[in-house]
Amino acid sequence: MNKRVAIAGILLAGFVACTQAMAQWELDSEHSAINFISVKNAAIAETHSFGGLVGYIGKSGTVQLNIDLASVETLIPIRNERMRELLFETADFPNATVVAEIDPAILAEVAKGGTVSTEVPVRLSLHGVEDELPVPVTVFSDGGSLSVVSSRPVIINAADYGLAAGVEALRKIAGLNTISTAVPVTLNLHFSHVPQ
Repeated sequence: MNKRVAIAGILLAGFVACTQAMAQWELDSEHSAINFISVKNAAIAETHSFGGLVGYIGKSGTVQLNIDLASVETLIPIRNERMRELLFETADFPNATVVAEIDPAILAEVAKGGTVSTEVPVRLSLHGVEDELPVPVTVFSDGGSLSVVSSRPVIINAADYGLAAGVEALRKIAGLNTISTAVPVTLNLHFSHVPQ
């Protein structure tokens, strides 16, 4: 087994344990999604997603999210494999992580049945690069659940995270003229309340 993958597995197990210990809201991964859109040949757009998500929102508003990059789903098996190997290089970079802080006042407002639209500074660690970007979201509650959804797509530039060479490798192997390196990403995250 690749040593980095083994270490990543240990870290993920620790993350899950931390989630269970610290969470006020735990991610409902079955009903949550992170979607991104690829545009090829300047005209054909396709939506893809990640199935492997683990995360929580803590009592103080700390948000942590782990994305299993090997869980990428494009609805075409060979394309899934190429994205894992050529783009994300999951043997060396198996996960992406998101860390953010939601103002506890927002959570309090949502707990009373309110809906809050805001912009949250997010630290994204992807492919060995960490950077901060603003993410516009709408936060609302429905009984025992809390939802965080994109107010509008966030544009991720592949070059900012060392992924431009991977995009080019995908373009060549697929025989395409172009694949856009600017990628719109949307969030649809649902959290279940953790009894304290």
